[in-house]
Amino acid sequence: MIEVVELSKRYGDKHAVDALSFQVKPGVVTGFLGPNGAGKSTTMRMILGLDAPTGGHATVNGRRYADHSDPIRQIGALLEARAVHTGRSARNHLLAQAATHGIGTRRVDEVIDMVGLRDVAGKRAGGFSLGMGQRLGIAAALIGDPAVVMLDEPVNGLDPDGIRWIRNLLKDLAAQGRTVFVSSHLMSEMAQTAQHLIVVGRGRLLADVPLAEFTRRASQATVRVRSPQAAALRELLVGAGVTVTSGEPGLLEVTGLSSEQIGDRAAAAHLTLYELSTAETSLEEAFMSMTRDTVEYSGSATKASR
Repeated sequence: MIEVVELSKRYGDKHAVDALSFQVKPGVVTGFLGPNGAGKSTTMRMILGLDAPTGGHATVNGRRYADHSDPIRQIGALLEARAVHTGRSARNHLLAQAATHGIGTRRVDEVIDMVGLRDVAGKRAGGFSLGMGQRLGIAAALIGDPAVVMLDEPVNGLDPDGIRWIRNLLKDLAAQGRTVFVSSHLMSEMAQTAQHLIVVGRGRLLADVPLAEFTRRASQATVRVRSPQAAALRELLVGAGVTVTSGEPGLLEVTGLSSEQIGDRAAAAHLTLYELSTAETSLEEAFMSMTRDTVEYSGSATKASR
């Protein structure tokens, strides 16, 4: 488990991380979300002891990272995939890492196969594509068979097949009872991978909830109702806190009432319904709504000059 308690990091007058507290528990994939500049990478670096906090602390499995006698077996991390000796082959890079921690060559070969680099294991890492470099970085994170896995933007540079692979890998690791903590800017992918979300903005905690609850909180569900008696139904539905609009004949879009409430009112009035459906808010829409006021770097649309 990862535990962050009142963690802060200050650079001059700027709070990169501001009294942040949360837990990342085993058995689920926890997504770490936030706009650029929200403090995600800084938080991950402080968990690993790479940056010293201004205040608070972070522990991995009950201890600070630096206090573990076997840190590589406690947490495997990918923060920068390009942090390799470019002149070494992928296998030699992993062998060197393994040798410094008393890990045998069998485990090196296992992780090479796990990340799909068997055919290029003898090639120099400096010639790897971005996606291949990501796979090597993930192999390095897993080499100690750690109880906690922490990955910063692991899908960066991966093709669709690679994205599907990392998705399944993360789920498998969580199913094994490991703690899995992963950041990503790909909302569509995080929606398919994470079961729990930690969302930050300007270094502060915005949400620490299951994914389903996050989207439910952010949504004001719109119910689509199609009926040959739409006008009569509309009169039954309008009221305080309820908005009913119509984009085409026979179709109503209702906010402020659930589909169950609408169905009950229609049934009581013996009105026919052809459609009764709820459009849920996507993770991307929910994320954009929650973090809109915490975006540090934003652009505006401009017309191209000729």
